[in-house]
Amino acid sequence: MTEKSKVLITGGAGLIGSLMINNLGEKYEFSSLDLRKAETVPSTVANLDDFDAISPAFDGIDTVIHLAADPSPDGSWESNLQNNFIATYNVFELSKRAGVKRVIFASSNHSEGGNYLDAPWKHVNEGNYHLLEQDNYELVTENHRIRPDGYYGVAKAYGEALGSYYNDYHSLSSFHLRIGWVIRDNDPTVSSHGLALWLSHRDLVQIMDLCISAPESYRYDIFNATSDNTWKIFDIAHAKEALGYKPADRAGSELKSD
Repeated sequence: MTEKSKVLITGGAGLIGSLMINNLGEKYEFSSLDLRKAETVPSTVANLDDFDAISPAFDGIDTVIHLAADPSPDGSWESNLQNNFIATYNVFELSKRAGVKRVIFASSNHSEGGNYLDAPWKHVNEGNYHLLEQDNYELVTENHRIRPDGYYGVAKAYGEALGSYYNDYHSLSSFHLRIGWVIRDNDPTVSSHGLALWLSHRDLVQIMDLCISAPESYRYDIFNATSDNTWKIFDIAHAKEALGYKPADRAGSELKSD
């Protein structure tokens, strides 16, 4: 029997970490690093800004999924510095030292949120769909310029840059998922923002699994990560082409059969 890949999840006790563990626990050997224990997997309880306290969690790990952060888009500079900048540096540096093969970084649509200020994307974000022709307007790709909408978005762009540096100069592979909106009750109809940015639970699990299992020769990339929603802001074509991502869900209407 092939030995399972060992995957450390920072923030493993949270929503996304729990979805990963519950749906892929038979495929990977998970562990958690969080401020509280994840009940079903080995857990290290510590703050990510404490380099020495979290260091042992990285021993023997193949892949790190870095989810833990202060998730508030309007978070203060002080909180972002400790929880999103220093913590992310610690994750990449300890991964390098421990010989981790790949870090999967939970980036965010907030690294591109400045695009919500401009048409056509502000129309989608505000639910003014009547101002647009469906499937006939520009989408934001991974090649558009970084446009953070707060310190949180800046921290996510920093994580993408840090991953590029560690790949080029320290041989640590990394993938960066600009995650849309993972909603606890999985219902995107809460708002126009939800309809545009929804990443369903099963699509989240699928794209994370694809990132973990991608060939080691695939070293670095950035992906917009949402479901195949009717009214999009972010283009997910790259994830489909490069990873083989096949979203099963679509906010706003049902997916057509192949």
